[in-house]
Amino acid sequence: MTTDNTTHFGFKQVAVDEKVKLVRGVFDSVAEQYDIMNDLMSLGIHRIWKRIAVQLSNVRKGEHVLDLAGGTGDLTTLFHERVGSDGQVVLADINAQMLRTGRDRLIDRGLAANIRYAQVNAECLPFADNTFDCVCIAFGLRNVTDKDAALRSMYRVLKPGGRVIVLEFSHPTDKVTEKVYDFYSFNILPKIGRFVAKDEESYRYLAESIRMHPKQAELKQMMENAGLERCEYFNMTQGIVAVHRGYKI
Repeated sequence: MTTDNTTHFGFKQVAVDEKVKLVRGVFDSVAEQYDIMNDLMSLGIHRIWKRIAVQLSNVRKGEHVLDLAGGTGDLTTLFHERVGSDGQVVLADINAQMLRTGRDRLIDRGLAANIRYAQVNAECLPFADNTFDCVCIAFGLRNVTDKDAALRSMYRVLKPGGRVIVLEFSHPTDKVTEKVYDFYSFNILPKIGRFVAKDEESYRYLAESIRMHPKQAELKQMMENAGLERCEYFNMTQGIVAVHRGYKI
């Protein structure tokens, strides 16, 4: 729940202006082990989720893409393959350490061409109106303090005919999956974080932040409220993850 002065940080209520600092601390802590932890947490399935999200974006050669909360650059790499030499991808993140890690890894892969980097807050994007053919935010919207403001900002920088793609952990569609997922999230995941990333609390926060994220239908409505049209979502892995897509008409 978000009020005028407070918002949630996991299951805790904190001051609105404090959340950005707390989230920054989480990702500063896990940046170097982020990719390894993603593989361990999802048994590698996150790579499939990301490829499906990119396919649903319908990004084509020559287009311009904004990869928000792009972190270590997995989606930027996939978008780079699609837009080709005539297109451009902007890897953006609010966290300097994550952005630095992503930039270094993309350069190491020889993918410096046609990729720009920007440290930005999704709630107030510093780009002109109608700039991008696609704006994607993967596993990042749940960490944004004002999600409605972020969706409006994404809509503003999107070209007419462009797409917003939100790939995010969501809510299981059946009770059995929900119970198994809850046990894993609150009993196993923090222990993996402790042993691999040396940070149990950050991964406990990640589990809590997923539970506080809007359910699929609610997020779809939020996207429509931001001005996006033809909004729809696609559940994956029994709703543990969902891809939401909306268009600027």
